Amino acid sequence: MTDAGRRPIESRESSDPLGRAMLAFRRGDPGTLLYRDGPETGDGRVREHYFQPPEAWSDGTIAVLERLADRETVLDVGCGSGQYALWLQNRGVDVTAIDASPGAVRTATERGVDDARVMDMFDLAFDRDRFDAVCCLGTQLGLGGSLAGERDLLAAFARVTAPGGLAIVDNYDPTRLGPEFLGYRPDPREGLARRCFHLEYRRDGDAAEIDETDGEDAWEIGPTLQFLLCSPDRLRDATVGTPWRVTEVHRAEGDAHYRAVLRARSDGD
Repeated sequence: MTDAGRRPIESRESSDPLGRAMLAFRRGDPGTLLYRDGPETGDGRVREHYFQPPEAWSDGTIAVLERLADRETVLDVGCGSGQYALWLQNRGVDVTAIDASPGAVRTATERGVDDARVMDMFDLAFDRDRFDAVCCLGTQLGLGGSLAGERDLLAAFARVTAPGGLAIVDNYDPTRLGPEFLGYRPDPREGLARRCFHLEYRRDGDAAEIDETDGEDAWEIGPTLQFLLCSPDRLRDATVGTPWRVTEVHRAEGDAHYRAVLRARSDGD
């Protein structure tokens, strides 16, 4: 046993702290979700990030989602709690939602997403041209880890998206960030940086009570995540060699976070 009843699971690679946090919140039994980078921690803000009603979303989020609302089929990559999949589904879109987190997929299913599946975005098991568009919000694209890695992900998205299709992605512009951003790692190249952290989830309650009732499940620690942060210009660099081109960038004045709309070239382009 470690301090304060903390019992990390043996394999971080198979742990699912974010999924557990979403599912617990959904079921009315929320715990504590933290981002951690060494001694630095940040609140996971489960309600704010995954359970806000659409009327609380930013104008930028609504603007990019509206680009997908008239598409027949959409792949939601890294669907989380299913909030964007539900928004599209309620507008008549046929949405397939995927996430590597079993807890997230279970949460999305319980919330009413018709087709939610556990799947790794680095290994998309769909036929070519299966979808009209891809929704990849939540800075998932940054998990490519490099411009080459992002390019590979974009190429995979293009393979399952019909010519002329759309993709929406988001990221943080490192030219508007600094060391105070949790997990920030500078890069000497212009418009690039990295972010590293892991997630920890703990059920609420005092340590003694948790030890008795939950044992080793009281505290779950995820693997270290490494995201590439890139400016919109460097995102355009990542599309080189893929069918995609960046057509729109949405962000609030002075905000580091942005959302981009990408269009796949059709045969006539």
